[in-house]
Amino acid sequence: MGRRRLGAGGARRAAGRSLRGFRQATIIAVALTAFLLLFLAPSEVIEAQEAGEAEIAAPATESSPASSDELAEEVRDPDEVLPAAADEARRSFRRLRDDFFASLPKLIVAIVVVLLTILVARLAGWVQRRAFGDWQRAAGVRALVAIAIWAIAIAVLVSIVAGDARALVGSLGLIGLALSWALQTPIESFTGWLLNSFRSYYRVGDRIEVGEVFGDVYSIDFLNTTVWEIGKPSSERGFVHAEQPTGRLITFPNNEVLAGSIVNLTRDFPWVWDEYGVAIANESDLRHAVNVVRGVAERVLAEEMEAPAAAYEAILQRSGLVRDIARKPEVFVSTTDCWTDLTIRYLVDARQRRIWKSRLITELTLELAALEHAGRIVPAYPRRQLQAIDASGRPTQPPPATED
Repeated sequence: MGRRRLGAGGARRAAGRSLRGFRQATIIAVALTAFLLLFLAPSEVIEAQEAGEAEIAAPATESSPASSDELAEEVRDPDEVLPAAADEARRSFRRLRDDFFASLPKLIVAIVVVLLTILVARLAGWVQRRAFGDWQRAAGVRALVAIAIWAIAIAVLVSIVAGDARALVGSLGLIGLALSWALQTPIESFTGWLLNSFRSYYRVGDRIEVGEVFGDVYSIDFLNTTVWEIGKPSSERGFVHAEQPTGRLITFPNNEVLAGSIVNLTRDFPWVWDEYGVAIANESDLRHAVNVVRGVAERVLAEEMEAPAAAYEAILQRSGLVRDIARKPEVFVSTTDCWTDLTIRYLVDARQRRIWKSRLITELTLELAALEHAGRIVPAYPRRQLQAIDASGRPTQPPPATED
């Protein structure tokens, strides 16, 4: 009664975890078995297999059926069976001991090869750090060189231990199959790290969005990327509903580089285009409202926007996208069923977007509330219209629209 019953979904998930654990354990067991067969005298195993095949292929000699007396003689006394089993066990132990001491020189050579490989890998890393300096793709090159060094060393180790091509090929096949199944996600994450190292999709300090993760990159290692989370207005479960730090660290695997899209807000151009809309009533003086809103936006943002706009235009020209970029904030007009929208479009620093929007909203609110604009700029308000119908079903004179 004290046990908590799991639903169908929980049972399926538990069964799936158990199946994955069993599969990984089986794969690792196969890999270890292959390595042990490779290390513990594979030549003897092959000779025994060949001897067995020869015995099967040889024709059987004709023999007469054994009589009952002969069969009875073959049944041994139990007192004779135990000493024979003990002798067989001792012979097996001596054979394993002899095989171990026979393989001991190979083991010593393998340890020396491993130590030399570590020394060569560290020396190669030191030389590359001195040669490449602060080159952005140096980490990827160092990783590839280290992989090549260790691949050669592993091939040498396996050839030393195996001593036979057939055992070498079979053992490598089993080990490769096991590793490809058990380490699929780490291999994909390492591949994503290599791709990011050479393509520079994001670097430490960049503000990125990968899937549900949005923040500033804090660290990048072989398998994972860690970011300081930044709040998003569209996030329903975030602590901060704006583009400001939340104080949380989020880590995601590097295979997201291969599987999803990456949004980088600061890699080559640390500014973003932003917009803010002002709604005014349809009876407002539209031309006057546009001039007032544009004047406030230019007073707040024009100086801040001039240099980024020039840089953005230069980037577009280098890419073959020739466009004239406005050096000052622009105001665009659009209409709805009940009011008119004045949308301000401007360019600001990606990490200071909320700061500049707050300044713009404050200045616009104070300016539009000034007495000199009363009656000329009317704030938008909800409207309701009633239609009166006489006894004949014809509409009468409609009353004026009223404010809710």
